[in-house]
Amino acid sequence: MIAPEDRAGDNPAGAQRFIVVEGPIGVGKTSLARRLAETLSADLIAERAEENPFLERFYRNPRAGAFPAQLFFLFQRAEQLGALKQADLFAPVRVADYLLDKDRLFARLTLDEAEFALYEQVHERLAIEPPRPDLVVYLQAPVSVLMERIAKRRIGYEAPIDRSYLERLNEAYARFFHRYDRSPLLIVNAATIDPIHNDRDYAELVAAIQRMRHGKLYYNPLKSTELEHN
Repeated sequence: MIAPEDRAGDNPAGAQRFIVVEGPIGVGKTSLARRLAETLSADLIAERAEENPFLERFYRNPRAGAFPAQLFFLFQRAEQLGALKQADLFAPVRVADYLLDKDRLFARLTLDEAEFALYEQVHERLAIEPPRPDLVVYLQAPVSVLMERIAKRRIGYEAPIDRSYLERLNEAYARFFHRYDRSPLLIVNAATIDPIHNDRDYAELVAAIQRMRHGKLYYNPLKSTELEHN
């Protein structure tokens, strides 16, 4: 079921040239972005978390690892997004698995006041101007689902992630997207569907994505038949 809410950014021409999939750790944003890019014959812009040498240190000891991990991601994302030009009419369709705004969300969540002030100075000096997405797809799921999915994918550096961190992260995402109005926004209840392995779930979600042109919509699909059988 799709329910409309308040009006946000518009894409009246119907050309979704830049789509961003967002959501907390474990919700499935990178897998969905990858499959969506294949469907649309689009370029995939994916954050490369495995390249961050400070990430495992952060998950094991957040106070010791937060600042270097955050700066690494900031520089990595600035390099990726800084090259994109909003006005390039000949650019391919692009699908990304992150918003640059997410970087500041994580920084505010993980850094102390002095570190965050320094982070803000670095962010300002980089002067990144990423293109505005034609659509943002925000995947939501409760913490219990996120923990289950994180455990299932067995990525070593994610093993120390605890419930309290995911709870704070989920809340931060909810607050951020409650106020978000820079682009059309599709909020997806991803707790009971599997658009990566279930073709029906995926087809229905793609149809909802392609119908989006403006505003903020909630997509609350019926429970996946595949999940019902598990």
